[in-house]
Amino acid sequence: MGIEEARGILLSPMPSLMDALLEALTERHGSDLLLQTGSEPFMRVDGSLVRLERPPLSDGDIRGIVSQAVTPSQLRSLEEAQALDFAVSWRDGTRLRANAFYQRGSLSAAFRVLPSVIPSMLDLGMPSSAQAFVQLPRGLVLVTGPTGSGKSTTMAAMIQAINHERACHVITIEDPIEYVHQNDLALIDQREVGRDAPTFADALRSIFREDPDVVLIGEMRDLETIASAITIAETGHLVLATLHTNDSAQTIDRIVDVFPGAQQQQVRTQLANSLSGAIYQQLLRSVGGGRVAAYEVLVATNAIRNLVKEGKSNQIRNVLQGSLREGMQTLERALSQLWKENMISLEEAKARSLYPDEIR
Repeated sequence: MGIEEARGILLSPMPSLMDALLEALTERHGSDLLLQTGSEPFMRVDGSLVRLERPPLSDGDIRGIVSQAVTPSQLRSLEEAQALDFAVSWRDGTRLRANAFYQRGSLSAAFRVLPSVIPSMLDLGMPSSAQAFVQLPRGLVLVTGPTGSGKSTTMAAMIQAINHERACHVITIEDPIEYVHQNDLALIDQREVGRDAPTFADALRSIFREDPDVVLIGEMRDLETIASAITIAETGHLVLATLHTNDSAQTIDRIVDVFPGAQQQQVRTQLANSLSGAIYQQLLRSVGGGRVAAYEVLVATNAIRNLVKEGKSNQIRNVLQGSLREGMQTLERALSQLWKENMISLEEAKARSLYPDEIR
C-alpha cells in the first residue's frame, strides 16, 4: 500500500459495481449515493431521493465496495464500532465522503460526491460580510446548519480564500478529510481523526506546539472540543468550526449548554470575548435545477457580545433583524431575496424557515 493510499487521499480503482453506480450518479448530477442490503440503490438529486433501476444489492456487494475503499485498520474499526466515516477518491481524483454502518444486522453505506474544484466564496453566493471573516487575524467563526446543508463546502471555500490571500500556517482537524488543499501562500496541514490523531480532543491538545495561525475544526462534538476551540481563539488564533444547529441564536445556547451549570457564566464571558461571527446556512432546490444556499450572518458587535455575556440569546434575532448595516441578515431575508430573484419557489422558502410569515 502506497503512502497516498494509506492516507485515504488516492485509493485503488473502485470495483466495477461501484464504478457503474457512480457513473449513474454523475449522469444524473446527483449528490449522494445510498446503498442498503436487500434494496435497489438510491441517489439524491437536488435534495430528493431517486431509486436506481438496478437489482437489489447483497450484503456481499456492499461489503466488497467498502472493503476496497478503506484500509484494513479502518475495516476493523467498522466491525468494532458498527460504523465508519471515511473518504475516498474515484477515477480522476473526484472526492467522496462516505459512511458505512449496520442496520438490522446488515451493511449499508452512504457516499457524498465532493466537487473536484473547491468553489470560491463568491461562487457559493456567500454575503460579503461572511466573506470578510477570513480576513480576521483572530477569533472564533462558527459555520452552522443541519446535516447536508453544505457546511463542509463553505469551510473549504474559506480555507481556500485564506490560502490564496495570506502567508500563514493553517491546521485542519477533520473526520474525514473531504477537500484536499494544495499550498499556495499558506502552509496547510490537514489532520484526519482516526489516522493522524485518535480524536478531535487529542488533536487539539497539541495544537499550540504546532505553531498555527488558523485552525479549522471539522465538528465541535463535545465539551472538551468546544472548550479547546474557545481557548485557541482567545489566545490569538483564528478558529473556524462547525456545529449542527437551526439558527444563530441556538448556536450560542448549544455551546453554553454543553458545560455544567456552574461553568456556564464563565463560558458565556469567554464566548462573548472570542466570538467573531456565525454563519447559519440552508441548501434549497433551485427553480432552474440544482441547489442554492441561503445564509444567515451574525457579526459579533458589542450588542451581540453583551447579549451572549448576559445569557440573553433569545434577543439575538432582534439584533440580527435590525443590523443590516453591520453586515447581518436573518435567514428569512436571504430566502426572500432568493425568491425575489426567482432562484427558489415561495413554497421551498417557507418550508425551510422557522418564521415563514417573514418571507416577503
